[in-house]
Amino acid sequence: MTRSKAIAVARSVTDQERRARLGVRHALAGSARVRSAEAAARAVVCLHATDPPSVHLSCWARSERVGIEDVEHALYETRSLIRQQAMRETLFVFPRDLVPAAWGSASARVAAIHRRRFVKDLERWSAMPEAKGAAWLRAAERAVLDRLADGVPRTSTGLREEVPEVGGFIVQSPDKSWGGKVAVAPRVLTQLGMDGSVARAGNAGAWYASRPTWTTTARWWENDVPDAPTAREGYAELVHRWLWSYGPGTVEDIAWWLGATKGAVRTALEDLDAVGVSLEDGSVGWLRGDDVAPVAAPEPWVALLPLLDPTVMGWKRREFFLGGHGPQLFDSAGNAGTTVWVDGRVVGAWVQDAGGAVQLRLLEAITPAAHEALRAEARRLTELLDGRRVFAVYPSPAMQPPGDG
Repeated sequence: MTRSKAIAVARSVTDQERRARLGVRHALAGSARVRSAEAAARAVVCLHATDPPSVHLSCWARSERVGIEDVEHALYETRSLIRQQAMRETLFVFPRDLVPAAWGSASARVAAIHRRRFVKDLERWSAMPEAKGAAWLRAAERAVLDRLADGVPRTSTGLREEVPEVGGFIVQSPDKSWGGKVAVAPRVLTQLGMDGSVARAGNAGAWYASRPTWTTTARWWENDVPDAPTAREGYAELVHRWLWSYGPGTVEDIAWWLGATKGAVRTALEDLDAVGVSLEDGSVGWLRGDDVAPVAAPEPWVALLPLLDPTVMGWKRREFFLGGHGPQLFDSAGNAGTTVWVDGRVVGAWVQDAGGAVQLRLLEAITPAAHEALRAEARRLTELLDGRRVFAVYPSPAMQPPGDG
């Protein structure tokens, strides 16, 4: 599968079929909705977890019955969903059985990048002698793991107080407006988490806030930690699941989602015997060999998705469902805001008023039937949130109050 070799395509896949696949595979159409938080996560491979409420609301949007407590139960009681920093150094919630594949591939890749950057920052912005950063970091990691070995989960703040090795700060870019003191404990924990040595355990805050506690991976997995596969095997498993949920997509789409090289993606596609198809924009997309048949459109459907929802963030090229609305739906850093969907197309955003009620911000005209269905979904979401206002971060232009910019 080299660039110089012509790629044979099995058939053409229209944008309309790609949107139909979204409704079915992402559990967004009414007939495709699922009954558990675990099934919701599997529908999109894994859940984007940068902002805590998104995990719960992404599950809610894909089910008639999954509530806040169900997601909390899966995260902290059965531990069938596991938080893990992986692709693009982003925090995700994975189905438990998929975590080892991430450890061996995407997490290992970003762990190496983070370690190099952290060591460089230690040597540049602290009083540490040159070339001593790597040794200091290894010693700090051992000290943290020794403290967590008693099985008591601790917050980053707690570890700073109990482990002198990580109690300090570095003063990064002191001459810049965005510079200042940076605590080293969170970065040490991030490194250990990417490496698979520690796990985010409970949450010392409410469901809509992020105040994680940490423990060793062995403790969180109850001393039944699976082995990580090789990088090649791990990438193949991630791509295998991505193709089912998001396919067809291009090599560039998959490389962006994985945060990996195009070479790694091409190797995975070869290992999986993926099948090329022609997309409506003239590019070549890829499907699993057992998924080449057309997918029929489901019944008409609507959805209200939270910011950074996996459906919005699953591809590099998103025109087939965004149309021309992209600039209104992402902030300047590329973070997706809330989105309103009708039959596989984004038609606006949603916000909450001062009392917490969900309000629609449509960017185009829609049918009366779709509008009524969206209003019903807004009432359902308002009931779930019960007055709690969420998503103060990453507001897209469409989410801004009229007149703001």
